[in-house]
Amino acid sequence: MQGKVEICGVNTAKLKVLSQTQMDALLLQAKQGDPIARQTLIEGNLRLVLSVIQRFEKRGESPDDLFQVGCIGLMKAIANFDPTKGVRFSTYGVPMIAGEVRRYLRDNSAIRVSRSLRDVAYRVLQCKEAMVSDLGRDPTNAEVAQALSLPESDVAEALDAVCAPVSLYDPVYAEGGDPLTILDQVKDTRNTEGAWIDQLCLQSAFRALGEREKQILSLRFYDGKTQTEVANTLGISQAQVSRLEKGAIRSMRKSFSIS
Repeated sequence: MQGKVEICGVNTAKLKVLSQTQMDALLLQAKQGDPIARQTLIEGNLRLVLSVIQRFEKRGESPDDLFQVGCIGLMKAIANFDPTKGVRFSTYGVPMIAGEVRRYLRDNSAIRVSRSLRDVAYRVLQCKEAMVSDLGRDPTNAEVAQALSLPESDVAEALDAVCAPVSLYDPVYAEGGDPLTILDQVKDTRNTEGAWIDQLCLQSAFRALGEREKQILSLRFYDGKTQTEVANTLGISQAQVSRLEKGAIRSMRKSFSIS
């Protein structure tokens, strides 16, 4: 069948599409307790669920499970939606569905966080869902923090703690060549494997020096003292400092060439 797209075993070509007029009428009827109107609303908004769960398709979870969780979010949105607020149902429903999916991913996450942080995150998510109905949009962290009397940093930390992990190899951009991955964006260009090897060799060569040589190099290159200042500190001549310093550096270079 041309145009047929199946997601979670659902043929999207056969899903109902409700007009705005139908939506408004059904929402009022469902609010009054009409079970048929509620069922029609659920069936007529499954496309909304499918569009939301596609955001989470790379989280490693079963699409069927996410679809069922998304449907639970849809039913909660229908039950809590207030048609008199003048907000489109999709504006209210999408955050509710996404919130339900995020809660499911958080509770089943392989990364465990402290119970207290999870409790804060749960309060934050509940507050965000409640504020969507009043604001007609997703609230900012500052607005949520004010509503809960929490520091904004605590709200941000709680939300970060319950975010589902992503792979470092997930592409963030791919057009006309090799994809650009998250790893490309966050990799450390200074602490490379070669740099670590050099650091280990340097530490090994330094440990092989005598105590007086170690002291001189530390004063010269860590504390930034001149040879004269080192000489005064150690009670020796500047010429002795120069000779010991050159000998220590020569020994370390020899260790590097051997390794």
